[in-house]
Amino acid sequence: MPEFPDIILYAIPFFVISIGLEIYGSIKDNKISYNTKDALTSITMGLGNTMLSLLSKGVVLFAFMLIYENFRIFTIPFAWWSFILLLFADDFAYYWFHRISHENRLFWASHVVHHSSEHYNLSTALRQTWSGGFYTFIFWLWLPLIGFHPGMILLQMSVSLLYQFWIHTEAIDKMPKWFEAVMNTPSHHRVHHGSNPLYLDRNYAGIFIIWDKLFGSFQPELKEEKVVYGLVTNIETHNPIKVAFHEWIAMGKDVFSGKKSLRDRVKYIVKPPGWKHDGTGKSSDDLRREWRSSVGSAQSAVGSGQSSVGSGQSSVGE
Repeated sequence: MPEFPDIILYAIPFFVISIGLEIYGSIKDNKISYNTKDALTSITMGLGNTMLSLLSKGVVLFAFMLIYENFRIFTIPFAWWSFILLLFADDFAYYWFHRISHENRLFWASHVVHHSSEHYNLSTALRQTWSGGFYTFIFWLWLPLIGFHPGMILLQMSVSLLYQFWIHTEAIDKMPKWFEAVMNTPSHHRVHHGSNPLYLDRNYAGIFIIWDKLFGSFQPELKEEKVVYGLVTNIETHNPIKVAFHEWIAMGKDVFSGKKSLRDRVKYIVKPPGWKHDGTGKSSDDLRREWRSSVGSAQSAVGSGQSSVGSGQSSVGE
């Protein structure tokens, strides 16, 4: 097996330089895209993720090697074409990991960290989980099973993470149409970070936006619907510990407190964020339906008003 470098560590200087250039550009153009406390929190979360990955990658590598050495169906060689296959296979796995992380509260508890910033810039890309690395790898277990070597998989996972860094920016409006049609872009990913009902739980792509288009989760960014970043209910803190664990604490309270059936306690772990056993909770689909209903009602009211004005004008004319 060839030795693959840890490209994330090598990319750290690139991250720093890119963030510096983005800050310079925002100051030059009189745009306020950075908040110092928010950016420092994101960087702290990224550093914590990097340190904890020394432990979590050991767990991941052990699990991958266990399956590869004992249960693999095929043996995929180290060849150029196998890395192309892995590029799409890994991205497919990432799509479903990302989607489930929004649809299942257990996985949302770690992923919510990345969505907790109310700002959108390159530092936001560094706002990573401190807990997810220890269990979210299960979405990739099928890759060593079909014969991809664990070293190859870990390298491609790093490539995916590196690709997703540059799309966390408002400095780029739109890429060329052909690129927007196939690849994940800043425009597509801005939608994903939106708390607007229209944008909630959309555009889960890692590298290729094609998965969202295939599985019905794609939403283009609209000029008339400016993205509002953050959570539906923001956490209002820059404390890294609270950022990392606030949803775990909230989920624990929902599971273990109050009078509930065992079934409902389990549902607080497996149901989407926002679900409540008494029916008072609202999922992203509920919020989207309410929003569309209100928009439809407003448009109908405007249409009725215009009709009334038109009738009045007709009467005047007569």
